[in-house]
Amino acid sequence: MDKEKEEQKTECPVCRIFQELGKFSKKKSQFLDHMNLSQVEFLKAIRTLVDERIETLDAKRQPREEKTATRIEVE
Repeated sequence: MDKEKEEQKTECPVCRIFQELGKFSKKKSQFLDHMNLSQVEFLKAIRTLVDERIETLDAKRQPREEKTATRIEVE
């Protein structure tokens, strides 16, 4: 298997969409500016999902601390 085919298999499908759409536009177009910004926002959204999942798994894994009352004497 040649290197180009191997790289295509491991390429991110979302990145591939952005690359293909970019081929239909001029190099200095507003379309590409918007596409680049949307790609960044999309990746930030994915990062948020991953962070939320990590927090959920950590919360399930860590034992919960029992709350204890402290007696306070009042004069």
